[in-house]
Amino acid sequence: MTLFFVVLFIRVFNIQYVQGDELRGESKANTIKNDTIFSNRGNVYAADGNLLATSMYKYTVRMDLMSVQKKIFDRDLSGLAKSLADLLGKTPAYYKEKLQLARKQKNRYLLIARDLGYIDYVKMKQFPIFKLGPYRGGFITEQKTVRVKPIGKIAERTIGYDDYRGGAGIEGAFAEYLEGENGWRLKQKIAKGQWKPINSGNEKEPIDGRDVITTLDVNIQDITHHALLRQLEYFEADHGCAIVMETATGEIKAIANLGRTSEGTYYEKRNYAIWETQEPGSTFKLASLMVALEDKVIDTSTVVDTERGILMLHGSKVEDSHRGGYGKISAGRVIEVSSNVGIVKLIREHYDENPQKFIDKINSFGLGSKIGLPIQGEGAPFIPSPANKKVWNKISLEWMAWGYGVSFTPLQMLTFYNAVANNGEMVKPRFIKELRVQNKTDEVFEKEVMIKKIASQETIDKVRKVLENVVIKGTADNIYSPNFSMAGKTGTAKKAVNGGYSNQLYVASFAGFFPADNPKYSCIVVIHEPKKEKGYYGATVAAPVFKEIAQKIYTTTPVNVQQVTDTPNFKEINEAYDSYYKKELGEVTKVPNVYGMSGMDAISLLENMGLKVKFSGTGSVVKQSKRKGESFKKGEVIILKLS
Repeated sequence: MTLFFVVLFIRVFNIQYVQGDELRGESKANTIKNDTIFSNRGNVYAADGNLLATSMYKYTVRMDLMSVQKKIFDRDLSGLAKSLADLLGKTPAYYKEKLQLARKQKNRYLLIARDLGYIDYVKMKQFPIFKLGPYRGGFITEQKTVRVKPIGKIAERTIGYDDYRGGAGIEGAFAEYLEGENGWRLKQKIAKGQWKPINSGNEKEPIDGRDVITTLDVNIQDITHHALLRQLEYFEADHGCAIVMETATGEIKAIANLGRTSEGTYYEKRNYAIWETQEPGSTFKLASLMVALEDKVIDTSTVVDTERGILMLHGSKVEDSHRGGYGKISAGRVIEVSSNVGIVKLIREHYDENPQKFIDKINSFGLGSKIGLPIQGEGAPFIPSPANKKVWNKISLEWMAWGYGVSFTPLQMLTFYNAVANNGEMVKPRFIKELRVQNKTDEVFEKEVMIKKIASQETIDKVRKVLENVVIKGTADNIYSPNFSMAGKTGTAKKAVNGGYSNQLYVASFAGFFPADNPKYSCIVVIHEPKKEKGYYGATVAAPVFKEIAQKIYTTTPVNVQQVTDTPNFKEINEAYDSYYKKELGEVTKVPNVYGMSGMDAISLLENMGLKVKFSGTGSVVKQSKRKGESFKKGEVIILKLS
């Protein structure tokens, strides 16, 4: 007995004084814990107050069949089966059989339903048997917080997410603002695995995340989404995007990105507008024209001979879409009819000896760099340079002039067009207006100017008029409306495939702004791989989407409608022609040959030489009353026949 008590004393002494701290720590760890109190993630709102993303509780319900007494189970089984059938959709017989089998198998964790909303969860708690609670009714619930988008799949890629898929879109870019800060509370373990708070209050209160107010407008987003969707479905295109930007502020009012599934339906597959770069084709001709105008090597009235619409360069062919070409036309008209030969000739003549000068000017327009968006995944623009022999060759300059060999994302190209609409001021596209805490403004995101003036006002004024004429009497005249004015440029580009260009796969685009006189919004539409048999030109595929967006915004939002007159004002072009011919030809006293020229170009040319022009018909000149080289006096009449 003495030996036993000695051993016992040593053991107690060891537990109390030698291992005491360690054992007390283990005891505390097993019975007391810091219980995390998760903060509420902030909401994402549209600029007009509509909820774009919020957090909701979802419930998974299971059942412990062995915790329910037999007499209660037998008595209320039919009632529970009927209630489950009414809520979840299957027959009462299905649930009765399922529950009986689970009880027979002594299942203590039977799945009843997943992802129930709060209202359905509350209803289910009152069902027969379940209303007895977890210990007598076997009602087991698991709660989780999920992110939901009340407006559905519209703008899903732009609103984004911040989970196992990565930090995409606005949710990912502004996660630090939305997440908030978790709190914690001490809890002690009691009987039956339950935990109760030790203190009356939390040791650290959670701080809810801030709400993010975006620039998106739900009405404009809905218009843009469905206009794009209809066109993709009709042309059976692979994918496409459309963006609407507020001209003065750079606020993105709508952004739609739709990709095709194997079943032929469309959904927000990728953020093509921000991520995907492609050769823009003819929408880039605006930048080419602006370079030459800024360097004052041409004017919009400068005449270029597009010949028969085909130009061979080092074994490669540049060809106009209009068979037979446009003949001699002005530089402004080159853009209006989208003459590939015309723009290549103009740029080649003045920059072939110094292509870097052309590239430097393109870069000065802000096209050579990323925008620097907070949303991840922005594609990098590409502009080749003569210094890089791996990407530069003897026709790089000429191909660049009409939009090949360079690549940009749709948003980068729209930012450039928006600067033209905004009198040369390039503003950074913005997705966020402000952050709020408990409905009080916490931080405001102001307009950010990237480049104060990308070009002179003279150049901006001239190209804006040219872009307006594209819609009035150019490649996009199919979308002209006398009720509201639009300006823009069509684009059609072959897709690069295996080192060459496909004759079957195209990218159709349209970039522009409206109203033309005082732009409120700019917009770009890009559609990839429309079914060629149905159409593939920018004017046919992309421009109608632009028109639908503009038209519906006019009729559903307070934009001042700008009327377009039936007769275009040629004053600016006439003055330019007058200046050109005084400088280049001096006093002209002989009639030029205008056969094959566009009627409007021929009229402007002859009137600036002092002739009075009368004409009949529309189109190109097929007959002139005074012969080429015939002398004339100012004020004499010349009659043109157009066809």
